[in-house]
Amino acid sequence: MLTRRKFIGTTLGASTALATGLQGALAQPAKKRLIVDAQAHLWKENAPDYPWQAGVKPQLPEPFTIERALKLMDEAGVDRVVIVPPGLNDINSYALGGAKSHPNRFAVMGRIPIENPKSAELLPTWKKQPGMLGLRVTFNNPAHTALLKEGAAIEWLWAGAEKAGIPIMFLAFGMLQAFEPIAKRHPGLPLIIDHLGVNTAIAKEGRTAEVIGHAVALAKYPNVSIKMSNLPNSSLEPYPFKDLTPHLRRVFDAYGPQRCYWGTDVTNGMDRVGWRQRLTHFTETLDFMSESDKDWVLGRAILERLKWA
Repeated sequence: MLTRRKFIGTTLGASTALATGLQGALAQPAKKRLIVDAQAHLWKENAPDYPWQAGVKPQLPEPFTIERALKLMDEAGVDRVVIVPPGLNDINSYALGGAKSHPNRFAVMGRIPIENPKSAELLPTWKKQPGMLGLRVTFNNPAHTALLKEGAAIEWLWAGAEKAGIPIMFLAFGMLQAFEPIAKRHPGLPLIIDHLGVNTAIAKEGRTAEVIGHAVALAKYPNVSIKMSNLPNSSLEPYPFKDLTPHLRRVFDAYGPQRCYWGTDVTNGMDRVGWRQRLTHFTETLDFMSESDKDWVLGRAILERLKWA
């Protein structure tokens, strides 16, 4: 009687077992790539519990709500979003509400009044807020720019965030050099450059390569990483923004896939290009990244950097 063991011991049996094993392996579904947008603004209407600062306008004429974002995410194939509350105010409650109701879709990099040194008292318990992963600070008005230039005025921010284990995303167009001493002085502080450090004004001035050079110079610090975000506003061309390809490759070569993050800032320029095309820009047109690289850049890297399980 030819038992199963004896059958496998024959040449035919071995070949059959091997084929069966290969078929089993081939039958395993491919692991789905997790798509995580490293930056999107969400906000609601101007209300007593969510007052907008006087004179500040959102990127769209209507609120970009949690419900609207979820619908567009599903249509575009975006699994998760890091909510970066817009500069309408320093209120994080709406974003945190989204993270609470949809913890597998949203998490938050919150705002803090950096002009007020008493904000340092918030840092030790900052990440105890459910859904809060870190901070996002912006240096796009004269008061905040002056604080960055002065240096010592906001040392409490860098030191306190490092001590509390709080990652910081920062927007500082044309001022990336100011972060070299910060990165060197605080090696335990995760610093994330927003938008490659480039905006429309810098691009129109023909200074993109210069500013990318400043971003690349920071790559020598392991605690610094970078968001490849808001690209339609850094490009002088329509989709697929081919003028940015050499700059993106230069950044990618400097930082590697584990320190580069895809992000959209989708509400900025939504009338020109939507969420889906901002994703296909990476998945279909950037040929210098391997599929493994894209797994990192399109989601895995930002999840690990922010410790978003």
